[in-house]
Amino acid sequence: MSQESQLTTALAEAAATAGHAPSVHNTQPWRWRVLPEALELHTVTDRQLAASDPEGRLLAVSCGAALHHARMALAAEGFRAVVRRLPDPGEESLVARLTDLTRTEADPDAMRLVQCMSVRHTDRRPVSDEPVPTDAIGEITRAVTAEGSRLQILDRDQVLELAATAGHAGAVEAEDPELRAELAYWTSRADTGTGLPAEVLPAEPPQTTVPGRDFGRPGSLPIGPGHDRAAVYAMLHGDEDDRDSWLRAGEALSAAWLTATRLGVSVVPLSAVVEVPGTRQTLRQVLSGIGFPYLVLRLGIADPAHAEPPHTPRLASEQVVDTSAVRGDQA
Repeated sequence: MSQESQLTTALAEAAATAGHAPSVHNTQPWRWRVLPEALELHTVTDRQLAASDPEGRLLAVSCGAALHHARMALAAEGFRAVVRRLPDPGEESLVARLTDLTRTEADPDAMRLVQCMSVRHTDRRPVSDEPVPTDAIGEITRAVTAEGSRLQILDRDQVLELAATAGHAGAVEAEDPELRAELAYWTSRADTGTGLPAEVLPAEPPQTTVPGRDFGRPGSLPIGPGHDRAAVYAMLHGDEDDRDSWLRAGEALSAAWLTATRLGVSVVPLSAVVEVPGTRQTLRQVLSGIGFPYLVLRLGIADPAHAEPPHTPRLASEQVVDTSAVRGDQA
């Protein structure tokens, strides 16, 4: 295989690996284009949440998570890439281009994160009473910082304020018919490769300090009698509230989640509180007005009595990776 073919194969495989990335409601709102010497990440607005995410904040966070997955996949195979975020203002869908690839030693840290991609999942059930180790919280926080965002661990009073804020956000969304219809759509996507099937949604509201999202219908995932008293709540935030910052926040989310998975820590993202403008502003006040909230995370140790929930479905690689520009090179 020629050097050019090796490169295009690595790019295509990195794009396919990025399909494991988390996304809001498992919308997977991305499409990759493999070029002879570059990999482009595009948004797919057909899978944007028009009612709950009209500005594209969570769309960009989701794409940022996929971008980080692709970066780690390349690093694990011994490729270093230059990442150009939002490289062409005239091409709205293009959010990143990985280019100027050079050969290097395979990154062992990236290899460990890649191994975590296929096992990472979301478990919305209550966590165990085992506290999250302080060292693990520190490592997850450093993973976020390394990607240019910040993670604020919330104290007890801030968690109680978050609980009230999440409750208010839930009430606002419950009264909006467009939001309810959107949720109904993304929780009834059986056999499409996207959305949230009943098997990953709790059969009844779990006992948690901070209420989770009401998906409008019960799932089929059984929950136990536990609570989340030992959970740690954290806010992913940064200095700006623009597309570049949202994209980087997604990269930080991916880094944090994969690191947590490696350390045996469960992660549940809470996005409803940033979807409602009023509650998003309340979260800014929790940050003392010095940052912009991108997402709230619940960290905990999964209850060992629970069987691992099924993984959400994924689109086939050919649906999200366009290799038409290099098919001749990959023969």
